[in-house]
Amino acid sequence: MDTSVEARRRFIASRHPEWQPTTLAAYLDRATAEFGPQPFVITDSETLSYDDAAQRSKDIARVLRAAGVTRGDKVGVLMPNLPIAVPILFAIWRLGAVTVPINTLYRAEELAFVLRQSETKCLITVPSFNTQDFYGLLDGMMPGWRKGDFAPFPNLRKVIVHDDNADNPQSLTHLINRARQDKADAPPVAAAPFEPAVIMYTSGTTGVPKGVVQTHDNLLRAAYSGAYHKAFQPGRRAIFSLPLYHVFGLVVGLLASMVVGGAIIPLTKFDPRAMLEAITRHRATYLMAVPTMSIALLEQFEKGDYDMSSLNAVHNAAALTPRWVWQALEDRFGVKEIFTSYGQTETTATIVCTAPGDSMEILCSSIGRAVMAGAAGIPELGGAVAEFKTVDPITGEDLPQGKAGEICTRGPMCVPGYHNNPEETKKLYLPGGWLRTGDLGFIREDGYFQLTGRAKELYKSGGELVSPKEVEEMLTQHPAISQAFVVGLPDERWGETGCAWIVLNGTQALSEDEVIAFAKKNISGFKVPKSVFFITDEHLPKTGTGKVQKNKLIALALERKGAARASSSTT
Repeated sequence: MDTSVEARRRFIASRHPEWQPTTLAAYLDRATAEFGPQPFVITDSETLSYDDAAQRSKDIARVLRAAGVTRGDKVGVLMPNLPIAVPILFAIWRLGAVTVPINTLYRAEELAFVLRQSETKCLITVPSFNTQDFYGLLDGMMPGWRKGDFAPFPNLRKVIVHDDNADNPQSLTHLINRARQDKADAPPVAAAPFEPAVIMYTSGTTGVPKGVVQTHDNLLRAAYSGAYHKAFQPGRRAIFSLPLYHVFGLVVGLLASMVVGGAIIPLTKFDPRAMLEAITRHRATYLMAVPTMSIALLEQFEKGDYDMSSLNAVHNAAALTPRWVWQALEDRFGVKEIFTSYGQTETTATIVCTAPGDSMEILCSSIGRAVMAGAAGIPELGGAVAEFKTVDPITGEDLPQGKAGEICTRGPMCVPGYHNNPEETKKLYLPGGWLRTGDLGFIREDGYFQLTGRAKELYKSGGELVSPKEVEEMLTQHPAISQAFVVGLPDERWGETGCAWIVLNGTQALSEDEVIAFAKKNISGFKVPKSVFFITDEHLPKTGTGKVQKNKLIALALERKGAARASSSTT
């Protein structure tokens, strides 16, 4: 069998000689007709084939229809990466309703915000997950929910719970059994390709989450383009603990699998030992992670005996990856292809990515090039999924090719905007349909992108702009530093000063003075952090996808500084 990149792309292209916009539920039905008995969702407890997932989605669609869910209604899904979550998503889309995937780490006030802002009509959840008591959250937010009283949420009409109690009238199992007994026909696919399919709330690493509206066509183009650009092999098995309430897990993991008749191996939480054991047990071929996860996996790999022979690709993205991690992934896991990429919820998913065969030097120096999507891309750009330019981050004026600035993009994966938030939607776009990513960088002569920072993370120290990313990259060159995260803190004299959070790799001890001295040797004085705090990886505040939440690092730094001042004033 020819497994070359060209052969894999030919297989993908043969399934889509021309791009025909469709809906997610219709696409599942198409994939089921072709790959029906093949595995689609694989876990230790249960495996769903394409046939299983399609049939369960029809059963659950009957349940939702009986609950009054119709085209355009919002259905919240608050649960971890359980197998049942997949048919639930497709059931919602089958009715032409809109999925609102909800972060399982939310506190009560965050959950209440999303339920209200999204206008959720029906909520599907589980009793609990890890330390989260969802029943307790609901009891505190709307005490009468079990009796159908959903005040103070005016749009909410139904809560459905996935549990094993078939006698519970709110149980999904009970409702599916009742729906099967009435023998009603499964609802036909009711949506249109360019209608909303998902309202996905941003991870909130820098502020209040916003509900990003993604259409069926947005999501399917993203899934197809990712598969085509990275040349997925038929039947690939992607393993991840990335939640389905973010685009990395949902699009790159789940939806892209359908393009090649592949399967996902979703874990409900990240545990390096459990993930390595699952790779061995389920013969995973494609590992999806963020840098903090990859580092933990590499550390655990040295402690056990794991069979990684099935693994042929690693996709490591969403944050800065130290150079040594890339090399270690190749050397220790023996993978043939390693990818890094760039995208955001507002661009549906990946729009820039490295390609099969890219060198280690490209991985270490860039985030890839414009994703090539073949039939799903822009014909005038040779099939690229998006076009790009850079602008002055302050004025919005165009910059010359190769000049660093704020990266802007436009194309079929750019979303319509934010749900019920016209002001933020207006800020998102420049004239001509150019979406402002908020990220700073430039496009090299070879077509590859380099990021230089995030516009919202820039801070001004002594009148000079500082890019935290530049300082972080310099700090991780120290042999004792595994990870570095830099934030700006208010300062009466300088306006703002840098604060570095450091994760050591255990090879040697470092002091704050030693870190600052290292920085002074390698960067200009105004870029040198004025304060340094040490932290372990497990104590870093992270989103569900493993991104470090810099807004929380700022709050924690201010708290520590305040405590230090208070202590010094009493001694």
